[in-house]
Amino acid sequence: MAPEPPLLSMSGITKSFPGVRALDGVDLEVQAGEVHCLLGQNGAGKSTLIKVLAGAHQPDTGTIRWRGEDVTLRSPIAAMRLGIATIYQELDLVEHLSVAENVHLGHEPTTAGFVVRGRTAKASTAQLLERLGHPEIDPGRLVGDLSAAQQQIVSMARALSHDVRLIVMDEPSAALDPDEVDNLFRIVADLTADGVAVVYISHRLEEIRRIGDRVTVLKDGRAVAGGLPAESTPTRDVVALMTGRNVEYVFPERPDSPPTAEPVLSVRGLTREGEFAPLDLDVRPGEIVGLAGLVGSGRSEILETVYGARRADAGEVLVEGRPLRPGSVRAAVRAGLGLAPEERKAQALLMLESVTRNVSVSALSRFSRGGWIDRGAELGAARAATRELSLRPDNPSVPVRTLSGGNQQKAVLARWLLRGCRVLLLDEPTRGVDVGARAELYAVIRRLADEGLAVLLVSSEVPEVLGLADRVLVLREGRVVHEAPARELDEHRVLDLVMEGSPAS
Repeated sequence: MAPEPPLLSMSGITKSFPGVRALDGVDLEVQAGEVHCLLGQNGAGKSTLIKVLAGAHQPDTGTIRWRGEDVTLRSPIAAMRLGIATIYQELDLVEHLSVAENVHLGHEPTTAGFVVRGRTAKASTAQLLERLGHPEIDPGRLVGDLSAAQQQIVSMARALSHDVRLIVMDEPSAALDPDEVDNLFRIVADLTADGVAVVYISHRLEEIRRIGDRVTVLKDGRAVAGGLPAESTPTRDVVALMTGRNVEYVFPERPDSPPTAEPVLSVRGLTREGEFAPLDLDVRPGEIVGLAGLVGSGRSEILETVYGARRADAGEVLVEGRPLRPGSVRAAVRAGLGLAPEERKAQALLMLESVTRNVSVSALSRFSRGGWIDRGAELGAARAATRELSLRPDNPSVPVRTLSGGNQQKAVLARWLLRGCRVLLLDEPTRGVDVGARAELYAVIRRLADEGLAVLLVSSEVPEVLGLADRVLVLREGRVVHEAPARELDEHRVLDLVMEGSPAS
């Protein structure tokens, strides 16, 4: 008896854009009921490949076989009719429509050729949400009122509203907390148990081991490895395939001795009821201090309160011994603080503006003359700041939305360099950034510290905190339960502390 053909087989796929060969003979094979992980740095070709699979791009050459037969995916509708659904990182939901309307958008339930709205659509949506383990989501609620995790569930329900056999998930865990990630993995396991295949794209290598069956690695538009076993392939091998470097070189070396200068940032008794208990900390010039803890431990809230975006209930923030006005971002910026927030696209970047304007926006007074902005001076200063951080492409006139995640983060850092900040607050600095770009960001952050900047770092990834920080404060339920030099800690010790630790006396 002949074996079943692969559910999907893409062979020799090429795709070029003006001046760029995005895909150069890529092969991808996916079996029914498996989780096939697609890895690669930003620019490796992942997005182009999944858009070819989704019918959004037409390949220049190559063949696509679906269930053993050659197919042409001329449009996203054609792909969906075959049973191929794509859930992009930037969810394409309509916020002012209800959950049920989004789920059935474009294929509304009909009876005798007439569209049936209301009760029928809500009932079928409720069944899909029940299948996904989220019966609490109201089909009649506006999508814009849902959390990021709930919106992702709605996108999955929309995919399942078709007779889907393969779902592409692009960075599905990027905006989820650990409990929500666990629920996502449960959903994926249920889908694959029903024979649905999943193509899973993530920068988080630890997720690949948990969820994946096989791995294909892309680099520079080529598949440099295909069908690797996800669980047993060493991380260092995957990193080397993606970047050409070994994993040991991801984190830069720390200074041999800790900084001894007087603190540039001091926090004394800082408190927000219900978020974090009285906190004391110091950050010296040239020092990177990391805050480690689970979601809800108060990490981000501390950074935002130090920055003045939240007003403390008690305590004070001092820069070089001078207290800041509570709850004032303007006072913090004037004192030399800069924040790179967790959600850089929504909270830090002007996505439709140029790199130049994003870099200069906090220092526009430098380029203003009589109410007019000196565009030449602005462009020159932005170019110098972005070149210092090796931002690519080396053209500050391009829209910031066209940059990769790592280069968008560099644009945020360049803004604060141009402003001349002395304290850099980093909240999840490498979220949505691939392994190779992470290494570059780590090197940039370390170099800025070595040049005298004080850095306060928050990350949900414990290895990142331990690999980058000089000193670590471990948080649990809003309290510091341990403080130590990073080189004296390991990941297991930190996780024990955040799960089991008791508040420090």
